[in-house]
Amino acid sequence: MDSAFVLVASFFMGVFLGAFYFGGLWLTIKRLPCTQQPTLLSLGSFFARSLVCILGFYLIIGSGMQALLLSLAGFVLTKLALIRRLSLSPKKEAQKWFK
Repeated sequence: MDSAFVLVASFFMGVFLGAFYFGGLWLTIKRLPCTQQPTLLSLGSFFARSLVCILGFYLIIGSGMQALLLSLAGFVLTKLALIRRLSLSPKKEAQKWFK
């Protein structure tokens, strides 16, 4: 029972880390045109997001390889979901520019 709970928790921790990393990336990109120091914002955001994700995966790896693989799967699935949710399809993007 405990190992099943750990595996499910690892998957959702990967989902959380993916949402944090890629959601933070999206927010950073949205703020870049308005900032006075885009380099500082970009680098600060990158290091903060990376630090949180590295620490999260470091904690998960203590539960074993299966937990790590499930958390990485959650991370990647969250990336794919956010890409679909937050971006325009190529056809819509082309229609936007060539109207």
